[in-house]
Amino acid sequence: MGIEDALSAELREKLRDDLLATDLKFVAEVPKVELHVHIEGTITAALRWKLTQRNGTKLKIAKNGPELKTLEELQAAMDLLRPDSSRVNNEEEEDYFDLAMHYLEHAAKMNVRYCEIFFDPQGHTSRGISWDVMMGGFRQASEKAEKELNVTSAWIMCFLRDLPPESAMEHYKAALPYRDTIIGIGLDSNETDRPPSLFDEVFSLARRDGFKLTMHCDVDSKNTHEHIRQAASAIAGTGLDRIDHGLNVAESQDLIDLILKRDVGMTVCPWSYLRHTTYAELGPKIRVLYDAGIKISINSDDPAYMEDCWVLENVLLVKHLCGFDDKDVAVLARNAINISWATPEVKANVLQEIDLVYDRFYPPS
Repeated sequence: MGIEDALSAELREKLRDDLLATDLKFVAEVPKVELHVHIEGTITAALRWKLTQRNGTKLKIAKNGPELKTLEELQAAMDLLRPDSSRVNNEEEEDYFDLAMHYLEHAAKMNVRYCEIFFDPQGHTSRGISWDVMMGGFRQASEKAEKELNVTSAWIMCFLRDLPPESAMEHYKAALPYRDTIIGIGLDSNETDRPPSLFDEVFSLARRDGFKLTMHCDVDSKNTHEHIRQAASAIAGTGLDRIDHGLNVAESQDLIDLILKRDVGMTVCPWSYLRHTTYAELGPKIRVLYDAGIKISINSDDPAYMEDCWVLENVLLVKHLCGFDDKDVAVLARNAINISWATPEVKANVLQEIDLVYDRFYPPS
């Protein structure tokens, strides 16, 4: 598609439709593992409207914006914005259950077998939502999805990077009673002038307490190469277990070598990058990481705000961008489960199913 700049919304929608019209049988059927999806970024307009109507609350997208009175007004507003969980109020445990089940049901339809889901507690507790309400809903949804949908899930608590480290520590300590549901600790939100080192204390404590660690290193952000270096080698003593995004690793052989040496997995969300990375550069950068042997996985990020593109569409996109074949897609699927924090039993089951599906499409000679 010889387009040099970031794609417009219209072109992204056309690209999505074109990809879904291709031969996607293997991509659709291969078991998937998702390691980078923000639960707040899965709230579609229809779901947000449902929760608002049930709770009898006013709905605004912007803090000082007008009240939205129809589903159509809400959809138009969401098309312009990134997710912001702070504009829905008076939630109950049922709302958090519905939010999680909405994602997990969608994931099941795409043959996602295991997922680790980000959530931003500070965006909820700041509105008076209790931990029991939030985590109770998430836990019930995870239990139901495992029993009824064949989707196993765990939760990663992300701190908001633009809030003080003291707030992160406060929320970390408050989350400890829910560690049966929370498997890891992450860091997201605005990265500008907020290096990983600011949060070293809380990440070091989390490692000592047995949590897995990851952190966003947003694409083309200020000082991104230094942030990646800190995340991969210094935070919590030796560096994190995974890095989220981090596409700029492809620009530095030193960073490639560092990631390989530490065997750090990376979660890549290609649809997210279409908004601000040139189309011509995106595929080659992902290809550099893959060809170097870095364990990258493909994920959806905030699908409700990205042309309704979930993990299926993201796998199709990276296949198209990088010239991957189905064998490469199978490698990406194995990467995802291998760098996940699933139990050995779950990992073995998913890997076996990936092999069975691949052998059905491409029988051994």
